[in-house]
Amino acid sequence: MLKSFTFVPLLIFLITSFCGAENSAPTQESDQQISDFSLGGFGERGKKTWDLNGKSADIFTDTIKLKDIIGNMYGEKENIKLTADKGDFDKKEGKMHLEENVIITTSSGAKLTTNSLDWDRKNNIVQTKDLVNIERQNMTTQAQGALGHTDLKQVRLEKDVTVNITPAEKDKTAKEDIKKNTIVITCDGPLDIDYEKNIATFNNNVKVDRQDSQIYSDRMDVYFSTNKKDKVQAEADFGVTASSIDKIVAIGNVKIVRGQNISYSDEAVYTALDKKISLSGRPKLIIYSAEDMKNASFGN
Repeated sequence: MLKSFTFVPLLIFLITSFCGAENSAPTQESDQQISDFSLGGFGERGKKTWDLNGKSADIFTDTIKLKDIIGNMYGEKENIKLTADKGDFDKKEGKMHLEENVIITTSSGAKLTTNSLDWDRKNNIVQTKDLVNIERQNMTTQAQGALGHTDLKQVRLEKDVTVNITPAEKDKTAKEDIKKNTIVITCDGPLDIDYEKNIATFNNNVKVDRQDSQIYSDRMDVYFSTNKKDKVQAEADFGVTASSIDKIVAIGNVKIVRGQNISYSDEAVYTALDKKISLSGRPKLIIYSAEDMKNASFGN
């Protein structure tokens, strides 16, 4: 179990080191300014669990104002890096408010960018009300506002959500195939993504848009392939190698448009490998035919 790290002794040591012994006991009226600021936390057996660095720091009674910030969290399975142009560190709560060019990157390849972010280091949570962009493998997500774990494995996107899922570009001649097989999913929000369970739940005015078809619903659960064999098959079918869609479950006021053909139902399940859609709950299908029906024969 990780032990909490006490900041006060380290702060006194840093101030003494950079500002001299005569400035080692700052008062509320007299702020301290230092350069090359650093804080760190350690767990059992002296293993570093996190650190926070800045090129400069203004130290006040309750907060530390930092510039050119670099923060790191060191986990057993994944490391996380967080950077920003400036921020305020709450010494008592251990929380950080970051602003301007805020970027989170993880060792597994995820990346979040936004203009401001609140980082709760103790509870391992990040939050923003600003526009946020998350890139993970071949899936890019944009929304207004986000709340999630610092490792970005579980994230809630609050509103105005757009998700782009693109196939892998095997070579420069495959751009037409990429455009054809790109999937764009939008919703009013929220969107809950659990990358560990490989599921994303879209809410309110959901739309899945491909070049040849669209799916509309009130809610949609999108499952991503976890089976290696399925991913290989999906790559053969769609050219997708990373976040391959395994199944889509659309719920509530479902409408599916393919060309001029439209279907309605309470629920629809789409499976990617066999490209089948199963409708349930008062299904209705409207088919438009370009053929001349005047000479068609009908049974009794």
